[in-house]
Amino acid sequence: MDASLLKTLNAERRARRASILVTDLAEGGGRIVREGDSVPGALGEAVSKCFRTGNSTSVEVEGRSFFLNVHLPQPRLLVIGAVHISQALAPMARIAGYPLEIIDPRSAFATPERFPDVTLHAEWPEDVLKRQPLDSYTGLAALTHDPKIDDFPLRAALEAGCFYVGALGSRKTHGKRVERLLAVGAPPEAITRIHAPIGLDIGAASPAEIAVAVLAQVILAFRSRGAEAGQKGEAA
Repeated sequence: MDASLLKTLNAERRARRASILVTDLAEGGGRIVREGDSVPGALGEAVSKCFRTGNSTSVEVEGRSFFLNVHLPQPRLLVIGAVHISQALAPMARIAGYPLEIIDPRSAFATPERFPDVTLHAEWPEDVLKRQPLDSYTGLAALTHDPKIDDFPLRAALEAGCFYVGALGSRKTHGKRVERLLAVGAPPEAITRIHAPIGLDIGAASPAEIAVAVLAQVILAFRSRGAEAGQKGEAA
């Protein structure tokens, strides 16, 4: 690989930005395509599919062969609230390939005893997100039912373009949440991205079942990012 291409590719990976190395298999030349770059025609369709699936592949376009080497950031899940749902969600998310961290300023809840082998932040979300900014390959689930804790990270997730934003609560609770977010300047079209009630509608009742519904919705959102998933569950 050309040294300048490798340098650019490594910089994109460090910044948690998705990119594809497109190599002309006949001529050997390559270029970096970043997510969101305009690529016309059939090659552009192949590039879009690779960004969506994360799978590298070879394609034939107008008699030319290209290899698309995909580099996507590791998707991750940030949970606001060290609650019972979070206890069930943490090991499930790890198995599914979505590293999970939990933020909850209530130190009585955010304890290693309740969450073994989970990265915990017993701090206010505002403080954690200053150090660890959100990005488009982060999903956020707000589970505390407490506006003082949930509202800031929800707005931050919308501003950062997180691939998934979900919030626990009834439709009535969410209606009040929407009013608060509008009052602090969140765009109405962005607020519609919040999955509330959270989780796919599978009739979930227990914390573990709700965790399954949430994780399924997270995976759906990640695999269909850039398009409407068409399902906003009612698990909680």
